[in-house]
Amino acid sequence: MAHVTQDPPRVGWIGTGRMGFQLAARLLDAGYDVAVHNRTRAKAEPLTERGATVVDRPVDLADRDVVFTMVSASPDLQAVTTGPGGLLTSPDAAPGVLIDSSTVSTGTSALVREEAARRGTDFLAAPVSGNPKVIAAGGLTIAVSGSREVFGRIEPLLAALGRGVTYVGEDEAARLVKIAHNVFLGVVTQSLAEITVLAEKGGVSRAAFLEFLNDSVMGSAYTRYKSPALVNLDFKPTFTMPLLRKDLELGLSAARELEVPMPLAAATAQLVASAVGAGHVDEDFAALILEQARNSGITLVAEDVSVDDGLSPRDRAVGR
Repeated sequence: MAHVTQDPPRVGWIGTGRMGFQLAARLLDAGYDVAVHNRTRAKAEPLTERGATVVDRPVDLADRDVVFTMVSASPDLQAVTTGPGGLLTSPDAAPGVLIDSSTVSTGTSALVREEAARRGTDFLAAPVSGNPKVIAAGGLTIAVSGSREVFGRIEPLLAALGRGVTYVGEDEAARLVKIAHNVFLGVVTQSLAEITVLAEKGGVSRAAFLEFLNDSVMGSAYTRYKSPALVNLDFKPTFTMPLLRKDLELGLSAARELEVPMPLAAATAQLVASAVGAGHVDEDFAALILEQARNSGITLVAEDVSVDDGLSPRDRAVGR
């Protein structure tokens, strides 16, 4: 069964994709004992060079003090926790604390929380704001919900992951915070694409327009961070269009449940779905600007100029 968390805790990490790999690496670099599992083992293997142990099944991490999960969607979280070979399926052991940093529905989160409680495992929802480059710059931010007492014990471990850790309430509150964050991400990015294409069709280069915007009161760490992609059409993915579509759908579902009208989010969700249908599935979601240009009757070309993304190890997190 679950055991008392040690100090420093022995850590398990499930999910070493673009984000999970970098975060597990930060814990290893901070000196924590970390064992990792990934569905495709080869993606986790490079962490052994930093001192990680790689295990074959999530359940092999059941004896760890704290286990993080960072997977793509709700079904994946259920699979790695309660599915065959799942973390919470061992008859002999269960982790002291399970921390999930995926972006999943509040319903799935509640189900996993309930199953964890049955095993004597404390559960914290801890979705994050950032991407691999933000993580490397030390700028990740985390919203956490669950028991405040458990949060108090785990906060030093979470603080090793990035710049800011915010306790937002009991139960699944952090899920709603992250979903709202990602809805805003989509709406802002679509709006940024629209005004940038408007300026370009009127004869202004994207580099010049975005330099002006970023230096104005309307600029932000996020608009500056996304400017190189928009100017030079470099859509190496930090977050893909299908993932953004999923989060917009989660946001609109929450809005229906809570009876909050979200017309801008609904319109953005349709535009993102259209971009997915047009084939933008592997690129970064900043490729929304390509669809905006196409709908505006122009074809964009890379401007091939150097654009500062505003990131340094001391800069704050800027989302995706």
